Amino acid sequence: MKKRNRWVWVAALVVLALVDLALWRAHFDWAMFRRQLRNVDQIHIWAGIALIYATYWLRSWRWAIFLAPVKKVPTHVLLGPQFIGFAGVALFGRLADLTRPYLVSRRVGLPLSSQVGVYAIERMFDLGAVAVVFSSAMALTPKDLPHHEIFVRAGEMSLALTLAIAAFAVVVRVSGGVVAGFARATLGRLSKPAAESIATKILGFRDGLNTFTSLRDFALAVALSLAMWGMIGMAYVQTAHAFVLTPELAGLTFSRTMLLMAASLGGSALQPPIIGWFTQIAVTATAMHEFYGAPIEAATACGAVLLVVTSLSILPTGLVYARVEHVNLKAVAEESEAAGEGAGVEESG
Repeated sequence: MKKRNRWVWVAALVVLALVDLALWRAHFDWAMFRRQLRNVDQIHIWAGIALIYATYWLRSWRWAIFLAPVKKVPTHVLLGPQFIGFAGVALFGRLADLTRPYLVSRRVGLPLSSQVGVYAIERMFDLGAVAVVFSSAMALTPKDLPHHEIFVRAGEMSLALTLAIAAFAVVVRVSGGVVAGFARATLGRLSKPAAESIATKILGFRDGLNTFTSLRDFALAVALSLAMWGMIGMAYVQTAHAFVLTPELAGLTFSRTMLLMAASLGGSALQPPIIGWFTQIAVTATAMHEFYGAPIEAATACGAVLLVVTSLSILPTGLVYARVEHVNLKAVAEESEAAGEGAGVEESG
């Protein structure tokens, strides 16, 4: 783990140096940057943070639905692991991704492997919901907007991804064992550990789909996922609208915000600790500058505030929960990763 972390930091430093060089070459106006931040409409900022906080409750509710066939757990019991887990991701990057299933397994007394399976199901529901929200918003984009062809193409790709996810879920639900065996046999020629890991995840996904005891629970999980990602999209809109000095951002519509959200999600996929904040700002700022024509100073300021609203705003609450529950975030992040790898090996065996 330490060796991998070292290479992550090296890559992050290279990216950060490139970002600094790009800003220097663009003759970045720091005075304008500060003016943009001083004049933000705080009502929009707080509205965005409120929307993000509401999604953590929806995530807890959805996780409780996934657990229901095995154990009935009240939604509020799962709220702490959500806050602590996402605070860990904000501080330590994607290395802390398994903190939430690890904490949930300790809280409710279920095996970690079962909660890693729930986590896999959660990721698939998130991916499907993002694709549906994205493609629906793209379909409503006016034809006279700049870069309309990019929006249409992105919407078509998102819709195709949605259909592919749905088809994959159906196949895994019906014949998960066969799909896992095929993946193990095919990928095993390249790497047996990777093949076993993927096969295990497929079986976990199948088991997760099998946990739905009624169509009502499945429909509720879908509705919660769509509502949650719609609210995240609105948080992006609220953050952009806070920059009242920049018409390109203050008048941004929900459908046009989808490309920004897609760029942001792509930038956070391999988020290294701390330095990932700056790479995330660079990705979103570039997207706003290129897609919407916003000045680079305003785009960078909006990217920084967007990071605070969508990711860093959870830190105070997460740290309070961690203190109350006597959780050391760094230790739990490392323990959860080690335990997750152990659970995967055990399942594969």
